[in-house]
Amino acid sequence: MSVLVGRKAPLFEADAVVNGGEFVEKFSLEQYIGKKHVVFFFYPLDFTFVCPTEILAFQEKLAEFEARNVAVIGCSIDSKFSHWAWLNTELKDGGIKGVRFPLVSDLSKTISTNFDVLAGSYEYDDEDDEVYFDGEAVAYRGLFLIDKQGIVRHQLVNDLPLGRNVDEALRMVDALQYFEENGEVCPANWHKGEKAMKPTHDGVSDYLGSK
Repeated sequence: MSVLVGRKAPLFEADAVVNGGEFVEKFSLEQYIGKKHVVFFFYPLDFTFVCPTEILAFQEKLAEFEARNVAVIGCSIDSKFSHWAWLNTELKDGGIKGVRFPLVSDLSKTISTNFDVLAGSYEYDDEDDEVYFDGEAVAYRGLFLIDKQGIVRHQLVNDLPLGRNVDEALRMVDALQYFEENGEVCPANWHKGEKAMKPTHDGVSDYLGSK
């Protein structure tokens, strides 16, 4: 699995559903460069079990991400029509109605491949002269924090059964933005408002901030 941290996030143009039900063609991360930080996350499939808990958790915290000028974007290998149907299905019926952030359709699996989160790969069988897929043709639960220059600054990839912690994604946004604004680094378990660290020339770090 590739480490994309420190590298440009792979760009793409794909179908997406935004604002809970609007189809958009050629949706791209490029529209956010120079303007917003982005939390771009993959999930395996629509109409499943763990995935809606994550998506609804992101929606619950969406105002907090937006207050930090962060765009939240989800992506799976489902079609835009599947996304639309799921977004327009009530929660009591297994849907995610009320979710407002974009869901990107990676029907061709090229986005998942470029971010190296596809849970398998296409292989060629010499004997049968056939191409087959080895593994599960869905994305792992990958999450990428992308800065305003389009650089990946944090990535996390969970196996399919393991749901993510949305508060941790928000914490990483706070840490990145604090570093960008103040130049101080954030120690283990740091949260916004806590002490940060300023590296000194002798290798010793001074603690700064409150709490």
